[in-house]
Amino acid sequence: MSDYWSDVINGTRSLVIGMNITVRELFKPVITEQYPHFVPVMTPRFRGHIELIGNEETGLPNCVVCGMCQRACPSSCITVAGEKPEGSKKKVLTKYILDFTKCSLCGSCVESCNFNAIKFSHDYNLASTRKEDYIFDLVKRLEEQS
Repeated sequence: MSDYWSDVINGTRSLVIGMNITVRELFKPVITEQYPHFVPVMTPRFRGHIELIGNEETGLPNCVVCGMCQRACPSSCITVAGEKPEGSKKKVLTKYILDFTKCSLCGSCVESCNFNAIKFSHDYNLASTRKEDYIFDLVKRLEEQS
């Protein structure tokens, strides 16, 4: 019989502690953002999909087509291609495709890039019902931004 009363006392004490927390939180300010009406400000460390960084002088991508980002990606969501024009010593980036449906936002590609060619974007409102909308041609996107 004493186990019964100790369970009742412990249960009542637990209920009172829980209700104190609930009442305390009830009077704190609301932190919910009304999303469609107020657009949130993204922090500088926000990780969206990756995007190419263009050279400030030429506007061309900083990418030298080394393929390190493609090799570092555990999801195999990056496809990089380039060609070497005649008379040039360096390759030129022709294709940089990101399949965002496979991307896990791990950041391995950004960390492995030694040429400051890719960064995380601040795009957060990506919504679609079509898979094709999440396959990004980053070279085209860089040209559109310039």
